[in-house]
Amino acid sequence: MATTNPAAGARSRLQRAAQVVGAVFLLVGILGFIPGITSNFGALGMAGHTSEALLLGVFQVSVLHNIVHLLFGAAGLLLARTPGQAKSYLLYGGIIYLVLWLYGLIINLNTPANFVPFNTADNWLHFLLGVGMVALALLLSREGVRAPRTRTGH
Repeated sequence: MATTNPAAGARSRLQRAAQVVGAVFLLVGILGFIPGITSNFGALGMAGHTSEALLLGVFQVSVLHNIVHLLFGAAGLLLARTPGQAKSYLLYGGIIYLVLWLYGLIINLNTPANFVPFNTADNWLHFLLGVGMVALALLLSREGVRAPRTRTGH
C-alpha cells in the first residue's frame, strides 16, 4: 500500500489521484447546473430519459445526474484522507462506472430504465472513467510496496 510522509503531511500519489478525481466530479456536478455550460438548460429534468439538458452540449444530464456527480466528488475528497480509503474510492468507484457503462449498453436509452439519464456519449465516458479509476487504484497502490533491488557480491 502507498505510504505518506507524516512528518511533512504529504499525501501519496494515490491520495492525490483520488483528490483530483473527486474534484473533477465535484466540478462536473456544479457545471451541470450552469446555463450555457449546460445547453438546453430549460429542459433540465429532475431525472429520467426525457431530460434534454446536455453538459458541454454532449453529455445528457438531469438534476439527479448532477447530484450524483456532486456526491461522488465529495466522497473522493473525503476518502482521499488515507491511502486505503483513496484506493477503495478509485477501485470501487471505477467498478461502479464500469457497471454503469454495461447498464447503459444493455438498456434502451429511450425508456424509463434510463432514469439517471445517460446517452451514448455518457456510456463511453463511463467506460473510460471506470478503466481509468481502476487503473489508478491498482497502479498507484503499488508505490511503496516494491522492495528495493539489492546487488549480491558473488
